[in-house]
Parts: sequence; C-alpha cells; structure tokens
Amino acid sequence: MGLPLRPARNPRGERSRRGQPRITRMSTVASQKFAGTSRAPSRAGQYLAATKPRIVLMLVFTAIIGMLLAAPGLPPWRALVFGTLGIWMASSSAAALNQLIDQRIDRIMARTAHRPLVTGALTTRQVLTFAIVLGVASMLILGFLVNWLTALLTFIGLIGYAVIYTAFLKRATPQNIVIGGLAGAIPPLLGWAAVTGMQSSSDWAYGLLLVLIVFAWTPPHFWSLAIFRREDYRRACIPMLPVVYGVEYTRWHVLFYTILLVLVSLLPYLTGMSGLLYLGGAVVLGIAYLYYAIRLMRPPDERFAMSAFGYSIVYLIALFSFLLADHWLTAPAIHVGGYVLERIG
Repeated sequence: MGLPLRPARNPRGERSRRGQPRITRMSTVASQKFAGTSRAPSRAGQYLAATKPRIVLMLVFTAIIGMLLAAPGLPPWRALVFGTLGIWMASSSAAALNQLIDQRIDRIMARTAHRPLVTGALTTRQVLTFAIVLGVASMLILGFLVNWLTALLTFIGLIGYAVIYTAFLKRATPQNIVIGGLAGAIPPLLGWAAVTGMQSSSDWAYGLLLVLIVFAWTPPHFWSLAIFRREDYRRACIPMLPVVYGVEYTRWHVLFYTILLVLVSLLPYLTGMSGLLYLGGAVVLGIAYLYYAIRLMRPPDERFAMSAFGYSIVYLIALFSFLLADHWLTAPAIHVGGYVLERIG
C-alpha cells in the first residue's frame, strides 16, 4: 500500500544495517530478562498471560456494569454468574488468538517480547487449542445457560477482534483502532443482553449507548500509548497513526476524539438513562481528560503520553462506576429477588 514507514533505529538512534530492524537482540534480551527472574511463572500463569488478563478484566468490568444497569435491582444470579463467565472466556479466547496471530510482531516489539509465545513458554499448538476450547466453552455456557442472543453477539465480538481487527485492519490502515474498536466496545451490550435478552427497543438504545461511550473512548486511549510506543510499531511495520502521519497529527486526533468522548458521555443524562449524580461525575472526569489531551499537544516530556494513557483507564472505570452509582443510589426502589426495597424520605 506504500505506507511511509521509515527504517527502524536502534536504542541509540542509529540505523541498523541495510535499513532492517534489529529484532534478534531485543527479543533475546527480553527473553533472558523474563527467564532470569527469581521465580518463573507456572504453566497456568503462562496460559493466563496468553489471555491478556488486564485487558480482559476491563472488558468484563464494562460487561458487568451493563448487566447491573439493565435491571432495576440485582440481575438474576444465573445471568450474572454465567454471563460473566461466558464473556470472560470469550474475551480470553479472542486475546489468545490475538497473540497467536501477532506472535511475529510481538517478537519485534519491546512491550510484547515477554509474552509466552515469544519466550517459548507455550507453543503455537498449545495456545491455539487453549483459545478454541475457551471459545467453544463460552458459546455453550452463554447459549444454554444465558441466552442465544448473548452468545451470538459475543461470537461476533470475538471474530471482530481476533480476526477482522488483528489479522486484517491492524496491518491495513492507520484507522485500524477506530474501525476495529467496535469489537472491544461491545461488552456492555453483551452484559445488557445477558440480563434482558434485548426484549425492547429501549434495551437496544441503552445498551448501544454504552457501546458508543467505549467506542469513542478507544481511539484517544490507544493513540496515547501508540505515541509513546511508536518506534515499536515502526519496527514491526504496523501502520499506527503516529507512524504513518506523525506525532503532531496524532495528538490532534487524540484531542478531537477526547472532545467527542466528553460529548458522548453526556448522552446517558440527556436521554434520561442517568441522573444528576452521573452528570456531575461525567463532567468532572471529562474536564480532567480534556486537560490531559490539551497538555499532550505540548507535553512536558516524552512519558506524558503514558500519563494520558493511564488516566484514560481511570476515566472509563470511574465513568461506568458513576453510571452504576447513579442507577442504584437515585432509584426510588431497588428489586432484590422477590422483594422491593423502597426508599423512604
């Protein structure tokens, strides 16, 4: 496609021979550092690492919030327990497939050189089998113990992330994270579907509104990381926005999408989904995020991009927590099992 990817530089800023990235030493050093720790991870720990547990935790968190928001009180235990389990297993399967497909570039990038496929702790066959077992089990759990709509939507999300984004979009366009971000934004809808089965138009409206928030959050979140790790992506020939168009261009995009996110975050209040408690939290969190986005235009140092990245995680967790707090604390009545607990005074 003729993307303007420049030859990589080594850590001292010198070009490697023949313009090729020096990947062997980086991977070897990272592997030796990983293997040289005082206590190597167990086999179970290696399989867990193959599922990107911190990313999956964020996905499952938004799914659980979706479940809790979909019910006037506590959702049915069956949907909550088996819905969470199924979504977690499907997300883990997608993450393992992602590592399987990306193992070549993971060997090149410093931040991923410790992954179990790169270090040899797990083989391709082991990770593939593990991912398939997780994926099939998740579909069975969601289909038979929750509902088949949730299973179908989860399967679409799994394919969207593991195949469409990882195998194609990631390597095809600088807008990869925008287009592919929909797969990572779907968990709140999965949680909502697990509880309600999407029986009404309002279920779809509110569930998709949560998806829209995560969808708008994804680009500024990931591009902040991409700015800091742009040389990693350049070495791997991945056309991330700062690699193709430069850091300044990417900073403007971070600012634009942050403004868009702040506006989108007001929709739960404007549509009557949430009240003043959520609105206050969303406004404060949004102002703080705008500070990071504006400061990123002229950052004090190179690591400020990682500060913006770190705050983006805090932002999403806090925003969804405000959604839940508003849902529970301002509701006139809370349904728990067969009982209705009404607020007095």
